[in-house]
Parts: sequence; C-alpha cells; structure tokens
Amino acid sequence: MAGPIMAGTDALVMDPRDHVATAINDLKQGQRITFRVQEQVQEVTLLNDVPFGHKLAIQDIPAGTDIRKYGEVIGRTTTQILAGQHVHVHNVEGIRGRGDQAKA
Repeated sequence: MAGPIMAGTDALVMDPRDHVATAINDLKQGQRITFRVQEQVQEVTLLNDVPFGHKLAIQDIPAGTDIRKYGEVIGRTTTQILAGQHVHVHNVEGIRGRGDQAKA
C-alpha cells in the first residue's frame, strides 16, 4: 500500500509509476497545484479545469501510451497529453474488457 495521505496537497498520486494524480477538490485552469510522489512534493500548473475526483497529467504523456493510475494501467492515450491537462474520456480510451481488442 502507498504511504499516508499528507495534508497540503491538491491531488493524490498513489504510486510512483503513475502518470496522473486525482483531484481532491475542484481545480481551476491556471491554478498551480501541488501533489506528492512518495516523499517529494511537486507542482504543476493546470491547463484545464479539473473536477473533484478526476485525473490530471503530472507529466507529458505521448499519444499511444498505456497510462497508469494507482500503479495500474487504466487506458491508453488517444492524443498527446501535457502536464497539467485534464485526463478523461476525451483523451484516454479504456483498454480493459474491449471485445474489439480481443485476440482470436
């Protein structure tokens, strides 16, 4: 399990391999937010509004990348995503349980 949740951050990163953080408040475009990756506090400026519970990129992510949240692959980017961008269905496709990707 990841370490304890620390006060004073705007978003949570549960695993150091994650590409995204989860907003713990409604966050606004242009806001400089903080998040913690293990013991290191980092910052990013938001390029979009990010609603509570949604994901934001904590690094630039190339198109076609298997994206991680909570240390697990949750989908694949459909376009390049820049650090600070909202990460959701408009730029990530699910890859689990898709019949169109099943091998014959």
